[in-house]
Amino acid sequence: MKDKGSLHQKVQELCDCFSTTDPLREMSVIKDDRDKEEAALKWLALTALHGVNNNANKITIARSEGGNLKVTAEYRKTELPSPGPEVGNKIFEAVRGITHIEGAEGEMVLALGIKDSSLDLKVNLKSGDGGEEFSLSFPE
Repeated sequence: MKDKGSLHQKVQELCDCFSTTDPLREMSVIKDDRDKEEAALKWLALTALHGVNNNANKITIARSEGGNLKVTAEYRKTELPSPGPEVGNKIFEAVRGITHIEGAEGEMVLALGIKDSSLDLKVNLKSGDGGEEFSLSFPE
């Protein structure tokens, strides 16, 4: 993550780029991307698009102390495709870089422009029990 100031803008650009694709299909192959930093931002964009397209209430990615990842969506409590450990680590870095949440826990609203609309996602980051997780909550 070289230019921390433009992570948010890059996620918005990727939302625009992938707005006509199948986000779930794209998420399922993201762990094979060579550029893990770009893949992390792509995964965030695809997650936002998937949440909007499928009326998700909340999507959570949890990382255990051992580095295992679990991604769930609240609308029907099912696991989503994992981005894999390397991309997963970069996702957490990107979220911290975009939100500037420094401590073990934090919450903020992330305004995300998609095409000609705007979306306010609630980002919640927390750590404990040797792992950490962040959630993107979608407006109703």
